[in-house]
Amino acid sequence: MKAKEFVKTILYFVILAAILFALRQFVFTPVVVKGDSMDPTLIDGERVIALKNTNVKRFDIITFPAPDDPGKNYIKRVIGLPGDTVEYREDQLYINGEQVNEPYLDEYKDELTDGQPLTGDFTLQQLFDVEKVPDGQLFVLGDNRRISKDSRIIGMINESDVMADVKFVFWPINRIGTID
Repeated sequence: MKAKEFVKTILYFVILAAILFALRQFVFTPVVVKGDSMDPTLIDGERVIALKNTNVKRFDIITFPAPDDPGKNYIKRVIGLPGDTVEYREDQLYINGEQVNEPYLDEYKDELTDGQPLTGDFTLQQLFDVEKVPDGQLFVLGDNRRISKDSRIIGMINESDVMADVKFVFWPINRIGTID
């Protein structure tokens, strides 16, 4: 009887491990935030959960392989989708000619004391000599625009390179919750 219970227990843990492995491979991935490019939204050292195989929308925070640093991944915010025009003027985002608010930057902008904008002026034409984000690509920015190595420096990101969509902070405990 004890042998039968032991086998059942082992089988239970093997099945549980297989389910957790499958979830980790196909549904979500834990990610550690490294660096300050997403301050104040995500802070260096935070641990987040990113969902795989999701439809990426504007302003989602994604993780993808760093095109300029093999073996490293970046976390950035999607600003421009395929077909969009993207422009910054006087610290204000314009997408397809329409002014777009970025409330996730308000707190950070309020803390600036040097009179300089958080995000310098640019157009896609100035950066890449294109009018619109090409098909199959995304234009991404870090929230800490002054120091972020993002599409302005590394270029646009292939949609196929998006590894996951960051949705939830699980560490540290005082920051647990979903990401707006």
